[in-house]
Amino acid sequence: MTSVASTSSSPAIARYVQGKIATALQDTRVVLLVGPRQAGKTTLARLYASIDRPYLTLDDPATLAAARSDPTGFVRGLKQAVIDEVQRAPDLLLAIKESVDKDQAPGRFLLTGSTNLMAMPLVADSLAGRLEVITLLPFAQAELAGTGGDLLDRLFDGAGLPAVVNPLVGDDLMACVLQGGYPEALRRTSASRRQAWLQDYVALILDRDVRDIANIDQLDRMPRLLDVLAAHAGQLVNHSSYGAALGLTTPTAQKYVGILERLFLLRQVPPWSHNAVSRLTKTPKLHFLDTGLLAALRDVTASQLQKDRTTDRTAWGPLLENFVVSEVLKLITWSDKRVRVSHFRTKEQDEVDLVLEDRRGRVIGIEVKASATVRPQDLRGLRQLQAAVGDKFVQGLVLHDHDRITPFDEKLHAAPVSMLWQG
Repeated sequence: MTSVASTSSSPAIARYVQGKIATALQDTRVVLLVGPRQAGKTTLARLYASIDRPYLTLDDPATLAAARSDPTGFVRGLKQAVIDEVQRAPDLLLAIKESVDKDQAPGRFLLTGSTNLMAMPLVADSLAGRLEVITLLPFAQAELAGTGGDLLDRLFDGAGLPAVVNPLVGDDLMACVLQGGYPEALRRTSASRRQAWLQDYVALILDRDVRDIANIDQLDRMPRLLDVLAAHAGQLVNHSSYGAALGLTTPTAQKYVGILERLFLLRQVPPWSHNAVSRLTKTPKLHFLDTGLLAALRDVTASQLQKDRTTDRTAWGPLLENFVVSEVLKLITWSDKRVRVSHFRTKEQDEVDLVLEDRRGRVIGIEVKASATVRPQDLRGLRQLQAAVGDKFVQGLVLHDHDRITPFDEKLHAAPVSMLWQG
């Protein structure tokens, strides 16, 4: 197996967004590093702390109390600073705005947040033009393997698919998917210990971080809602169905799902639209950002998945699709290209799991199949997408559990899932 199962005795693993942070601090007043708790934000942010740029964490009760009681005074004495978990004192952001408007030197503040602060209108409006947001998700397989992680850049630049090297297939791929990427979970050598950590992690997030960002009347419903969402991972979003399962109204279910998305536990991938294709589904798809967490919520084990592979793959397919989506989203976090992510689905059920579109309108389509065999009909959605965008179509990939590339057309290929981190 070529993926990293444990980080306990390994040297520090390079985070590929680090270069973007260093660059942003050279020309931007405020840099905000966001992502889920325990993804490695604090470890990365501390690299930029020094005597001249002190490290302050709002997880410390005294520091948090000072930031909340007098945000202007808290910021006034800081020429530069690293401030961790800034979402815990949102009024601090207005004080930071005032400070960086008076002193516009770059690199004044490096902030971290375990929620998507840009979803808060107050933050988005007050720091516009002064802030660069960088996302750090749990470890990507490219980071764990120490490979380039530049597949998307390579394809958009016209370099074509890389050669297959040490493909991850079968039980090794399954183990990789089940591990996920949270650093602390990867330090645990047994699957049961990883799942125990992930379950405790979810409980902490729902009990503490939800309270920090929203007033929830029925907080006790959140764990059950997360279980319902885990059962629907990889499917079209259906807030009315989620609400009905828990006795919540549809607007309330939608609000609660939005909170879980802001906490980087899941992602709603919007539908792709184009004038050339009629009868497209207009509903987002639901994905979890870490498959280790998704497997823990679904209480899925390797032995269960191995049995599943010989039957109808009802558990393995959604996990593999979520894994590919999360890995692609991680590739985008450090790419220099601005990439819009969506999904393609017709009313006739032809689909492409991921549509990646750059600023020039060029498109890469990715479909995920759990099987080792790809049939011509598995490319129907990709062919419709290709026909819709014409010359803007860069590449269509069916990523599946296999060890070689199979061409179906000049721009349509089946390839191993591990191609994502070999580029």
